[in-house]
Amino acid sequence: MQYLFLGWYLLDFEHGSIKDDYCGGRTGYNSELLKIMETNQSPPRKRPRRDRNREKAPCSNATEVMQQEIWKEFPEDLFETVIARLPVAAIFRFRTVCRKWSSLLGSDSFSRQYSEAPHGLPWFYTITHENANNNVAMYDPSSKKWHHPSVPLAPTKIVIPVASVGGLVCLLDLSHRNFYICNPLMQSLKEIPPRSVQGWSRVAVGMVFNGRNSNDGYKVMWLGNDGTYEVYDSTKNTWSCPGVFPPSIKLPLALNFRSQPVAVGSTLYFMCAEPDGVLSYDVSNGVWGQFSIPLPLHLTDHTLAEFQGKVMLVGLLCKNAATCVCIWELQKMTLLWKEVDRMPNIWCLEFYGKHMKMTCLGNSGLLMLSLKAKRMNRLVTYNLFKREWQKVPDCMLPCSRKKQWIACGTAFDPCPSALA
Repeated sequence: MQYLFLGWYLLDFEHGSIKDDYCGGRTGYNSELLKIMETNQSPPRKRPRRDRNREKAPCSNATEVMQQEIWKEFPEDLFETVIARLPVAAIFRFRTVCRKWSSLLGSDSFSRQYSEAPHGLPWFYTITHENANNNVAMYDPSSKKWHHPSVPLAPTKIVIPVASVGGLVCLLDLSHRNFYICNPLMQSLKEIPPRSVQGWSRVAVGMVFNGRNSNDGYKVMWLGNDGTYEVYDSTKNTWSCPGVFPPSIKLPLALNFRSQPVAVGSTLYFMCAEPDGVLSYDVSNGVWGQFSIPLPLHLTDHTLAEFQGKVMLVGLLCKNAATCVCIWELQKMTLLWKEVDRMPNIWCLEFYGKHMKMTCLGNSGLLMLSLKAKRMNRLVTYNLFKREWQKVPDCMLPCSRKKQWIACGTAFDPCPSALA
Protein backbone atom coordinates (compact mmCIF):
# COMPACT_ATOMS: atom_id res chain seq x y z
CA MET A 1 0.00 0.00 0.00
CA GLN A 2 1.28 3.47 -0.78
CA TYR A 3 0.48 6.91 0.53
CA LEU A 4 1.80 10.41 -0.15
CA PHE A 5 2.20 13.81 1.50
CA LEU A 6 1.88 17.49 0.59
CA GLY A 7 0.92 18.66 -0.38
CA TRP A 8 0.42 14.85 -0.15
CA TYR A 9 2.26 11.65 0.75
CA LEU A 10 2.09 8.07 -0.51
CA LEU A 11 4.30 5.40 0.99
CA ASP A 12 4.97 1.84 -0.16
CA PHE A 13 4.47 -0.43 2.83
CA GLU A 14 4.41 -3.63 0.76
CA HIS A 15 8.19 -3.89 0.99
CA GLY A 16 8.76 -1.70 4.05
CA SER A 17 9.97 -2.72 7.44
CA ILE A 18 7.66 -0.77 9.72
CA LYS A 19 6.59 -3.00 12.59
CA ASP A 20 3.22 -3.19 14.33
CA ASP A 21 4.30 -2.97 17.97
CA TYR A 22 2.72 0.25 19.21
CA CYS A 23 2.02 0.68 22.86
CA GLY A 24 1.02 3.59 25.06
CA GLY A 25 -1.33 6.54 24.71
CA ARG A 26 -1.32 10.29 24.58
CA THR A 27 -1.00 12.43 27.67
CA GLY A 28 -0.61 16.14 28.40
CA TYR A 29 1.94 17.89 26.32
CA ASN A 30 3.58 20.62 28.40
CA SER A 31 6.33 18.46 29.88
CA GLU A 32 6.69 16.53 26.65
CA LEU A 33 7.34 19.71 24.69
CA LEU A 34 10.27 20.46 26.92
CA LYS A 35 11.67 17.01 26.21
CA ILE A 36 11.24 17.63 22.50
CA MET A 37 12.89 21.02 22.53
CA GLU A 38 15.80 19.94 24.71
CA THR A 39 16.63 16.69 22.86
CA ASN A 40 20.11 16.50 21.39
CA GLN A 41 21.47 19.43 23.37
CA SER A 42 25.17 19.23 24.04
CA PRO A 43 26.38 18.95 27.66
CA PRO A 44 27.45 22.25 29.25
CA ARG A 45 31.03 23.17 28.56
CA LYS A 46 33.47 24.27 31.23
CA ARG A 47 33.91 28.03 31.01
CA PRO A 48 37.09 29.98 31.65
CA ARG A 49 37.59 31.18 35.23
CA ARG A 50 37.56 34.79 34.03
CA ASP A 51 33.99 34.36 32.73
CA ARG A 52 32.85 32.66 35.95
CA ASN A 53 34.31 35.45 38.08
CA ARG A 54 32.62 38.04 35.89
CA GLU A 55 29.24 36.43 36.60
CA LYS A 56 29.89 36.50 40.36
CA ALA A 57 30.77 40.20 40.37
CA PRO A 58 27.96 42.51 41.57
CA CYS A 59 26.18 44.49 38.88
CA SER A 60 27.48 48.03 38.93
CA ASN A 61 24.85 49.43 36.60
CA ALA A 62 21.44 49.75 38.26
CA THR A 63 19.67 50.00 34.90
CA GLU A 64 20.59 46.36 34.18
CA VAL A 65 18.37 45.13 37.02
CA MET A 66 14.87 43.96 35.98
CA GLN A 67 12.74 45.99 38.41
CA GLN A 68 9.43 44.27 39.09
CA GLU A 69 7.42 47.48 39.57
CA ILE A 70 8.38 48.55 36.04
CA TRP A 71 8.05 45.27 34.14
CA LYS A 72 4.71 44.28 35.69
CA GLU A 73 3.18 47.22 33.79
CA PHE A 74 4.64 46.09 30.45
CA PRO A 75 1.74 46.00 27.90
CA GLU A 76 0.60 42.44 27.19
CA ASP A 77 0.10 43.11 23.48
CA LEU A 78 3.79 44.02 23.23
CA PHE A 79 4.64 40.71 24.87
CA GLU A 80 2.78 38.99 22.04
CA THR A 81 4.54 41.08 19.40
CA VAL A 82 7.96 40.20 20.77
CA ILE A 83 7.24 36.53 21.48
CA ALA A 84 5.78 35.95 18.01
CA ARG A 85 9.19 36.83 16.56
CA LEU A 86 11.26 34.57 18.79
CA PRO A 87 12.78 31.25 17.67
CA VAL A 88 10.52 28.25 18.28
CA ALA A 89 12.64 26.87 21.15
CA ALA A 90 12.54 30.25 22.93
CA ILE A 91 8.75 30.38 22.62
CA PHE A 92 8.40 27.10 24.47
CA ARG A 93 10.78 28.18 27.20
CA PHE A 94 8.56 31.24 27.56
CA ARG A 95 5.39 29.18 27.99
CA THR A 96 6.81 27.30 30.99
CA VAL A 97 7.10 30.48 33.08
CA CYS A 98 3.48 30.47 34.26
CA ARG A 99 -0.03 29.42 33.20
CA LYS A 100 -0.96 32.93 32.14
CA TRP A 101 1.95 33.15 29.72
CA SER A 102 1.25 29.65 28.47
CA SER A 103 -2.41 30.45 27.75
CA LEU A 104 -1.33 33.63 25.97
CA LEU A 105 0.06 31.48 23.15
CA GLY A 106 -3.41 30.09 22.47
CA SER A 107 -5.10 33.48 22.16
CA ASP A 108 -6.53 34.81 18.89
CA SER A 109 -4.41 37.95 19.13
CA PHE A 110 -1.18 35.93 19.43
CA SER A 111 -2.28 33.77 16.50
CA ARG A 112 -2.67 36.94 14.40
CA GLN A 113 0.71 38.28 15.51
CA TYR A 114 2.44 34.97 14.77
CA SER A 115 0.92 34.67 11.29
CA GLU A 116 2.10 38.20 10.40
CA ALA A 117 5.65 37.78 11.73
CA PRO A 118 8.46 36.50 9.48
CA HIS A 119 9.62 32.99 10.35
CA GLY A 120 12.39 30.62 9.44
CA LEU A 121 12.54 27.34 7.60
CA PRO A 122 9.91 24.59 7.82
CA TRP A 123 10.52 21.53 9.95
CA PHE A 124 10.30 17.90 8.83
CA TYR A 125 8.04 15.37 10.54
CA THR A 126 9.42 11.92 9.72
CA ILE A 127 8.93 8.25 10.48
CA THR A 128 12.07 6.14 10.64
CA HIS A 129 12.15 2.63 9.23
CA GLU A 130 11.98 0.56 12.41
CA ASN A 131 8.68 1.52 14.02
CA ALA A 132 5.89 3.72 12.73
CA ASN A 133 4.81 5.06 16.14
CA ASN A 134 7.70 5.30 18.55
CA ASN A 135 10.25 6.33 15.92
CA VAL A 136 8.92 9.79 15.12
CA ALA A 137 11.72 12.27 14.49
CA MET A 138 11.37 15.99 13.75
CA TYR A 139 14.21 17.88 12.10
CA ASP A 140 14.82 21.60 12.59
CA PRO A 141 17.00 22.79 9.67
CA SER A 142 17.68 26.17 11.29
CA SER A 143 19.50 24.62 14.25
CA LYS A 144 20.39 21.41 12.37
CA LYS A 145 18.99 19.31 15.21
CA TRP A 146 16.74 16.27 15.43
CA HIS A 147 13.99 16.21 18.07
CA HIS A 148 12.25 13.06 19.27
CA PRO A 149 8.76 13.34 20.83
CA SER A 150 8.57 10.99 23.78
CA VAL A 151 4.81 10.36 23.52
CA PRO A 152 3.04 9.05 20.37
CA LEU A 153 0.32 11.36 19.10
CA ALA A 154 -2.41 8.96 18.02
CA PRO A 155 -3.92 6.25 20.26
CA THR A 156 -3.68 3.56 17.59
CA LYS A 157 -1.26 1.08 16.08
CA ILE A 158 0.28 2.23 12.79
CA VAL A 159 -0.10 5.92 11.95
CA ILE A 160 1.80 7.69 9.18
CA PRO A 161 1.88 11.32 7.97
CA VAL A 162 0.11 11.58 4.60
CA ALA A 163 -0.36 15.33 4.08
CA SER A 164 0.36 18.73 5.60
CA VAL A 165 -0.42 22.41 5.27
CA GLY A 166 1.05 25.21 7.37
CA GLY A 167 1.57 23.97 10.91
CA LEU A 168 -0.86 21.04 10.58
CA VAL A 169 -0.13 17.44 9.60
CA CYS A 170 -2.68 14.84 8.48
CA LEU A 171 -2.08 11.35 9.89
CA LEU A 172 -3.59 8.13 8.58
CA ASP A 173 -4.26 5.06 10.72
CA LEU A 174 -3.46 2.12 8.45
CA SER A 175 -5.28 -0.42 10.61
CA HIS A 176 -8.63 1.35 11.02
CA ARG A 177 -8.46 3.79 8.06
CA ASN A 178 -9.05 6.81 10.27
CA PHE A 179 -7.68 10.30 9.62
CA TYR A 180 -6.22 12.57 12.31
CA ILE A 181 -5.14 16.21 12.14
CA CYS A 182 -2.37 17.26 14.50
CA ASN A 183 -0.04 20.09 15.36
CA PRO A 184 3.26 18.19 15.87
CA LEU A 185 4.82 21.08 17.75
CA MET A 186 1.98 21.36 20.28
CA GLN A 187 1.32 17.59 20.35
CA SER A 188 -2.40 18.35 19.86
CA LEU A 189 -4.59 15.88 17.98
CA LYS A 190 -8.06 15.72 16.44
CA GLU A 191 -9.75 12.72 14.84
CA ILE A 192 -11.91 13.68 11.88
CA PRO A 193 -15.12 11.80 10.94
CA PRO A 194 -14.85 8.57 8.91
CA ARG A 195 -15.13 8.77 5.14
CA SER A 196 -18.60 8.27 3.68
CA VAL A 197 -17.31 6.04 0.86
CA GLN A 198 -17.18 2.36 1.81
CA GLY A 199 -14.19 0.21 0.97
CA TRP A 200 -10.58 1.21 0.67
CA SER A 201 -8.04 1.33 -2.12
CA ARG A 202 -4.87 3.20 -2.94
CA VAL A 203 -5.47 6.88 -2.33
CA ALA A 204 -3.56 10.14 -2.48
CA VAL A 205 -4.24 12.64 0.31
CA GLY A 206 -3.75 16.41 0.12
CA MET A 207 -4.45 19.48 2.24
CA VAL A 208 -5.07 23.18 1.57
CA PHE A 209 -6.16 26.14 3.68
CA ASN A 210 -9.57 27.75 3.09
CA GLY A 211 -7.90 31.14 3.54
CA ARG A 212 -4.49 32.38 4.67
CA ASN A 213 -4.04 30.10 7.69
CA SER A 214 -5.68 27.48 9.91
CA ASN A 215 -7.95 30.10 11.52
CA ASP A 216 -9.97 30.11 8.28
CA GLY A 217 -10.24 26.33 8.27
CA TYR A 218 -8.72 23.75 5.93
CA LYS A 219 -9.70 21.03 3.49
CA VAL A 220 -8.45 17.45 3.20
CA MET A 221 -8.91 15.60 -0.09
CA TRP A 222 -8.37 11.94 -0.99
CA LEU A 223 -8.34 10.58 -4.54
CA GLY A 224 -8.28 7.01 -5.81
CA ASN A 225 -7.04 5.54 -9.08
CA ASP A 226 -10.62 4.81 -10.10
CA GLY A 227 -11.53 8.52 -9.95
CA THR A 228 -13.46 8.39 -6.68
CA TYR A 229 -12.68 11.27 -4.34
CA GLU A 230 -13.97 13.18 -1.32
CA VAL A 231 -13.19 16.51 0.34
CA TYR A 232 -13.33 17.15 4.09
CA ASP A 233 -14.08 20.74 5.21
CA SER A 234 -12.96 21.52 8.77
CA THR A 235 -15.48 24.37 9.09
CA LYS A 236 -18.35 21.91 8.45
CA ASN A 237 -16.67 18.84 9.96
CA THR A 238 -18.02 16.68 7.12
CA TRP A 239 -16.86 14.83 4.00
CA SER A 240 -18.49 15.56 0.64
CA CYS A 241 -18.08 14.76 -3.04
CA PRO A 242 -18.29 18.19 -4.73
CA GLY A 243 -18.89 16.91 -8.28
CA VAL A 244 -18.54 14.20 -10.89
CA PHE A 245 -15.13 13.13 -12.17
CA PRO A 246 -14.73 14.48 -15.75
CA PRO A 247 -15.39 11.82 -18.43
CA SER A 248 -12.66 13.41 -20.58
CA ILE A 249 -9.99 12.11 -18.19
CA LYS A 250 -9.27 8.45 -18.86
CA LEU A 251 -9.60 5.96 -16.03
CA PRO A 252 -7.83 4.37 -14.24
CA LEU A 253 -5.69 7.40 -13.48
CA ALA A 254 -2.35 5.55 -13.26
CA LEU A 255 -1.24 7.80 -10.40
CA ASN A 256 2.49 7.79 -9.77
CA PHE A 257 2.36 6.77 -6.12
CA ARG A 258 6.09 7.41 -5.60
CA SER A 259 5.59 11.09 -6.34
CA GLN A 260 4.64 13.96 -4.03
CA PRO A 261 1.62 15.85 -5.32
CA VAL A 262 1.79 19.47 -4.19
CA ALA A 263 -0.43 22.49 -3.55
CA VAL A 264 -0.23 25.88 -5.23
CA GLY A 265 -2.86 28.07 -3.60
CA SER A 266 -6.10 26.07 -3.59
CA THR A 267 -5.00 23.81 -6.47
CA LEU A 268 -3.55 20.35 -5.87
CA TYR A 269 -1.17 18.82 -8.43
CA PHE A 270 -0.03 15.23 -8.64
CA MET A 271 1.89 13.14 -11.11
CA CYS A 272 0.42 10.53 -13.43
CA ALA A 273 1.92 7.90 -15.71
CA GLU A 274 0.76 6.35 -18.99
CA PRO A 275 1.04 8.93 -20.39
CA ASP A 276 3.44 10.97 -18.26
CA GLY A 277 1.87 14.17 -17.03
CA VAL A 278 0.24 16.13 -14.22
CA LEU A 279 -3.36 16.08 -12.96
CA SER A 280 -4.72 19.12 -11.12
CA TYR A 281 -7.78 19.84 -8.99
CA ASP A 282 -8.84 23.24 -7.65
CA VAL A 283 -10.43 22.53 -4.27
CA SER A 284 -12.12 25.94 -4.14
CA ASN A 285 -14.15 25.61 -7.35
CA GLY A 286 -13.98 21.90 -8.21
CA VAL A 287 -12.23 22.34 -11.58
CA TRP A 288 -10.08 19.47 -12.91
CA GLY A 289 -7.17 19.74 -15.33
CA GLN A 290 -4.90 17.27 -17.12
CA PHE A 291 -1.55 18.04 -18.78
CA SER A 292 0.64 15.70 -20.82
CA ILE A 293 4.29 16.46 -19.98
CA PRO A 294 7.14 14.17 -21.10
CA LEU A 295 9.70 13.31 -18.43
CA PRO A 296 13.46 13.85 -18.82
CA LEU A 297 15.33 10.78 -20.08
CA HIS A 298 16.96 8.34 -17.63
CA LEU A 299 14.85 9.66 -14.73
CA THR A 300 13.94 7.59 -11.65
CA ASP A 301 12.40 8.21 -8.20
CA HIS A 302 10.96 11.53 -9.39
CA THR A 303 8.62 13.64 -7.27
CA LEU A 304 6.82 16.96 -7.61
CA ALA A 305 7.64 20.01 -5.50
CA GLU A 306 6.46 23.62 -5.30
CA PHE A 307 8.42 26.86 -5.13
CA GLN A 308 6.92 30.37 -5.21
CA GLY A 309 3.84 29.17 -7.08
CA LYS A 310 5.84 27.14 -9.62
CA VAL A 311 5.63 23.38 -10.05
CA MET A 312 9.05 21.73 -9.73
CA LEU A 313 10.39 18.23 -10.35
CA VAL A 314 13.07 16.43 -8.32
CA GLY A 315 14.60 13.13 -9.37
CA LEU A 316 17.60 10.88 -9.92
CA LEU A 317 19.28 10.93 -13.32
CA CYS A 318 20.82 7.49 -13.80
CA LYS A 319 22.88 6.84 -16.91
CA ASN A 320 25.32 3.95 -17.12
CA ALA A 321 26.96 3.86 -13.65
CA ALA A 322 26.54 7.58 -12.90
CA THR A 323 23.75 8.95 -10.68
CA CYS A 324 22.92 12.57 -9.86
CA VAL A 325 20.06 14.46 -8.20
CA CYS A 326 18.55 17.10 -10.49
CA ILE A 327 15.95 19.87 -10.13
CA TRP A 328 13.62 20.97 -12.95
CA GLU A 329 11.02 23.73 -13.31
CA LEU A 330 7.82 23.32 -15.32
CA GLN A 331 7.62 25.82 -18.19
CA LYS A 332 3.98 26.90 -18.46
CA MET A 333 4.18 27.99 -22.10
CA THR A 334 5.82 24.87 -23.52
CA LEU A 335 4.73 22.34 -20.85
CA LEU A 336 8.29 21.02 -20.69
CA TRP A 337 10.67 20.46 -17.78
CA LYS A 338 13.69 22.79 -17.71
CA GLU A 339 16.69 21.81 -15.57
CA VAL A 340 17.58 24.57 -13.10
CA ASP A 341 20.09 22.91 -10.75
CA ARG A 342 21.79 19.65 -9.83
CA MET A 343 23.72 18.25 -6.90
CA PRO A 344 27.48 19.12 -6.85
CA ASN A 345 29.53 16.64 -8.87
CA ILE A 346 31.80 15.81 -5.94
CA TRP A 347 28.74 14.58 -4.00
CA CYS A 348 27.39 12.62 -6.96
CA LEU A 349 30.71 10.76 -7.30
CA GLU A 350 29.86 9.04 -4.02
CA PHE A 351 26.89 7.39 -5.77
CA TYR A 352 28.90 6.10 -8.74
CA GLY A 353 28.21 2.43 -9.46
CA LYS A 354 25.61 2.14 -6.67
CA HIS A 355 21.93 1.32 -7.05
CA MET A 356 20.48 4.43 -5.38
CA LYS A 357 16.93 4.95 -4.12
CA MET A 358 15.63 8.41 -3.21
CA THR A 359 12.75 9.69 -1.10
CA CYS A 360 12.00 13.42 -1.27
CA LEU A 361 10.18 15.25 1.53
CA GLY A 362 9.21 18.86 1.90
CA ASN A 363 7.87 21.77 -0.03
CA SER A 364 7.68 25.56 -0.20
CA GLY A 365 11.36 26.28 -0.67
CA LEU A 366 13.07 23.49 1.27
CA LEU A 367 13.45 19.80 0.38
CA MET A 368 14.87 16.88 2.33
CA LEU A 369 16.31 14.03 0.27
CA SER A 370 16.82 10.59 1.77
CA LEU A 371 19.34 8.77 -0.45
CA LYS A 372 19.85 5.10 0.23
CA ALA A 373 21.91 2.28 -1.25
CA LYS A 374 23.48 -0.88 0.08
CA ARG A 375 25.68 0.17 3.01
CA MET A 376 24.93 3.85 2.36
CA ASN A 377 22.43 6.22 3.93
CA ARG A 378 22.58 9.97 3.22
CA LEU A 379 20.25 12.81 4.22
CA VAL A 380 20.51 16.10 2.34
CA THR A 381 18.50 19.33 2.25
CA TYR A 382 18.14 21.57 -0.79
CA ASN A 383 17.17 25.23 -0.36
CA LEU A 384 15.33 26.39 -3.49
CA PHE A 385 15.70 30.05 -2.49
CA LYS A 386 19.49 29.93 -2.19
CA ARG A 387 20.06 26.92 -4.47
CA GLU A 388 22.10 25.50 -1.63
CA TRP A 389 22.79 21.84 -0.80
CA GLN A 390 23.52 20.87 2.81
CA LYS A 391 24.20 17.56 4.52
CA VAL A 392 21.84 16.65 7.36
CA PRO A 393 23.20 15.22 10.64
CA ASP A 394 22.56 11.52 11.15
CA CYS A 395 19.19 10.70 12.70
CA MET A 396 19.76 8.49 15.73
CA LEU A 397 17.09 7.56 18.22
CA PRO A 398 17.64 8.26 21.93
CA CYS A 399 19.73 5.53 23.61
CA SER A 400 20.80 4.19 20.22
CA ARG A 401 23.84 4.64 18.03
CA LYS A 402 22.24 3.14 14.94
CA LYS A 403 21.68 5.56 12.06
CA GLN A 404 18.06 5.67 10.91
CA TRP A 405 16.79 6.06 7.38
CA ILE A 406 13.56 7.89 6.67
CA ALA A 407 10.58 5.74 5.67
CA CYS A 408 8.13 8.60 5.12
CA GLY A 409 7.41 12.12 6.27
CA THR A 410 6.24 15.60 5.46
CA ALA A 411 7.26 19.21 6.02
CA PHE A 412 5.33 21.59 8.28
CA ASP A 413 5.69 25.13 9.56
CA PRO A 414 6.40 25.04 13.32
CA CYS A 415 3.45 27.13 14.49
CA PRO A 416 2.20 27.09 18.11
CA SER A 417 -1.07 28.77 17.10
CA ALA A 418 -2.12 26.32 14.34
CA LEU A 419 -5.41 24.72 15.41
CA ALA A 420 -6.78 21.44 14.11
